[in-house]
Amino acid sequence: MKKTRQKNKLLARLAVALAVLSFATAAHAQDFPKHPLTMIVPFAAGGTSDVIARAVAEEMGKALGQPVVIENVAGAGGSTALARAARADADGYTIAIGNAGTSAATYTIYPKLPFTPDSFAPIAMVAKTFGVVALRKDFPAKNLQEFIAYAKNNPGKINFGHAGIGSSNFLICKSFVQAAGIDVTLVGYRGAAPALTDAIGGQIDGVCDAAASVSQAIDDKLVRGLVVGSTVRLATLPDLPTSAEASLPEFEAQGWNGLFAPKGTPPAIIEKLNAAAKTAVESEPVKKRFYDLSTVAPDANEHTPDVLGQLVTRDVEKYRKLLEEKK
Repeated sequence: MKKTRQKNKLLARLAVALAVLSFATAAHAQDFPKHPLTMIVPFAAGGTSDVIARAVAEEMGKALGQPVVIENVAGAGGSTALARAARADADGYTIAIGNAGTSAATYTIYPKLPFTPDSFAPIAMVAKTFGVVALRKDFPAKNLQEFIAYAKNNPGKINFGHAGIGSSNFLICKSFVQAAGIDVTLVGYRGAAPALTDAIGGQIDGVCDAAASVSQAIDDKLVRGLVVGSTVRLATLPDLPTSAEASLPEFEAQGWNGLFAPKGTPPAIIEKLNAAAKTAVESEPVKKRFYDLSTVAPDANEHTPDVLGQLVTRDVEKYRKLLEEKK
């Protein structure tokens, strides 16, 4: 009987402690945010993730009533930035933008990372992107089939830039060269912008990039678009053929960008961040910016944390197969 009373007292104390903790968490979430937030971008300024992050961060800041400050942390295909994000306090004030490369393929490329997919709490998918392959403007091949023939006659002599091993641009390159059956040297940079700069300057033969980063350079004829890994032509690049139109339907390069918080961030804060991200991507400034970047906002039913979590799980396996089985 005495043991039963002691057990009941212990359970009662535990219940009170949990209630106090729950109340404190709810109160914290209700006041959130009290000061500016940081959004970590895993690449140098000017690349796809950076451009998308800046557009979304500005409108999220308006929705939250506090600025969302961008911090570019380049290195190791994005894993340097995500390691920093995983170590951050789980209070909602530090979030990160990731993509299929940094948040899925990286676990195959860098198997000894100090974080796992479970180190993060998904917030929301904020953008869908489309991969483009572009050549320096004076490259001798004029279309995809000419390029593939040239590459097969010159194995290992063509070099393509990307935003670093593990980035979504690296995955575009891998998908493209494997679909085309060619031997191309892939050159990693600390972001998409410096790779594109070298392609424009003729230091490399081409780039694998998201339309968001490379479309303006194609329009300005600084580089020549070769193919887009999409099922339909992009409104902002109407003359660029899809992979199916260019007789390479195996090349698919449709990606995503999503926001993540450190594991343990209170659900009520995740909910607030999700709502702010949704408001941002539905705002007219972001819609216009996305259109200019050949980027698409997620559908209403794709904007939940669960959907982003499912994307990560799916793509971890997808890119494990791509990177391990087709080396």
